[in-house]
Amino acid sequence: MHFKKHNWLVKDIKELPKVMHEAFKVATTGRPGPVLIDIPKDIQFAKTNYTKFKKEKKLNGKIHNKFSENEINQLIDLISKAKKPVVYTGGGVINSGPQASETLKEFVRLIGFPITSTLQGLGAFPGDDDQFIGMLGMHGTYEANNAMHDCDLLINIGARFDDRITGKIDEFSPKSKKVHIDIDPSSINKIIKVDLAIVGDVNEVIKSAIKKINKKQNGLKNSNNQRISKWWDQIQKWRTKDSLGFINSDIEIKPQHAVKRLYELTKNQDTFITTEVGQHQMWAAQHYKFNKPNRWMTSGGLGTMGYGLPAAVGVQIAHPDKLVIDIAGEASVLMTIQEMSTAVQYNLPIKIFILNNQYMGMVRQWQELLHEKNYSESYSEALPDFVKLAEAYGCKGIKADNPNELDDKIKEMINYKGPVIFDCHVDPNENCFPMIPSGKPHNQMILGPSDKEENKITGKGKSLV
Repeated sequence: MHFKKHNWLVKDIKELPKVMHEAFKVATTGRPGPVLIDIPKDIQFAKTNYTKFKKEKKLNGKIHNKFSENEINQLIDLISKAKKPVVYTGGGVINSGPQASETLKEFVRLIGFPITSTLQGLGAFPGDDDQFIGMLGMHGTYEANNAMHDCDLLINIGARFDDRITGKIDEFSPKSKKVHIDIDPSSINKIIKVDLAIVGDVNEVIKSAIKKINKKQNGLKNSNNQRISKWWDQIQKWRTKDSLGFINSDIEIKPQHAVKRLYELTKNQDTFITTEVGQHQMWAAQHYKFNKPNRWMTSGGLGTMGYGLPAAVGVQIAHPDKLVIDIAGEASVLMTIQEMSTAVQYNLPIKIFILNNQYMGMVRQWQELLHEKNYSESYSEALPDFVKLAEAYGCKGIKADNPNELDDKIKEMINYKGPVIFDCHVDPNENCFPMIPSGKPHNQMILGPSDKEENKITGKGKSLV
């Protein structure tokens, strides 16, 4: 079981209290991750005295901060010389705790640099802020991916340079000095070689950098603004491409429009969003703007279909008075639909917002773009009636298939005091763009249907998906 950080087999009941505390410590310190405690049947029936745990002042403490003052000075020197910089953040900022997001905001405001984020880092920096240039990667914005490619300084804060971000590795950000700040030393120089590695809790590293910058008599922001003004001009030109744009319809609901309306109608509440995996997940990441950390729960890495519904159950239990919505696909949600009984049993008012296009959408999109429209097993011909399914579980079912009724139906979902399954029928042929074709560098994106021929995916690129 290689997905966990550590495991224990308890052979003596007297060891159980110590193992339990040690397990929580390992799971939550450094780079957080799952652990396993194997408790055999004989130990489960045995008894012992509980040994109280001596709580440490800070679990994610100084033992993981191995950075030096010299490394912070090198970082500031690179910041002070950059003409085309970009800050690239990931889930490590979220994992560091809410204070890290506040520190990140202060840092980015101080240096005046554009900032982008991975899928798992969304919410660490406000999604509606002008310095935020959108998510990067396979389905990231035109401006974010081009900024990463053309920059002369790349500051990676708590991200891992995974393949969905880098595209073709040997053409990734070819002209930049690269800085990697991460609590996990094994993540550094693993995929992309960097010029400056700083090992430590990202919150502590950024705080140290802010202190140093503020000690400088003139600071950096004014000089940075002058030096990178042309860079910002270029980013604004890229923004005019409107890479997340789509052709809306007054006949059928476009999935992007559905997510945008959901955002507009929920943005004034403290809303928690979970997702399943597929096109709907990417549309949610692109069109729902997150301004706080830990408001976006999604499965990255393994990409586990069925994650969103049970995740919504957990989030609702943790935040009983908050609005919790699972933006789902009709195929993914069926993986764990039985958990609706849990929601009903415990009166958890989760909202399951299904973008129903009758396809495993991302599979269909790849079959269209990579396999000359040779569709196989991606169409779902025998789907349940989700309204009747909701009623069978004892919760509310809502269906929308006309753009004119969408807002009223979403409001009905939000205002209902109980679990809801919302069946939103969307255009079945809509694809998720932008998209970096496999085998291409991250500045070569398909921006929409008219762009497909120019960036056609052929040969080696097909095998890399």
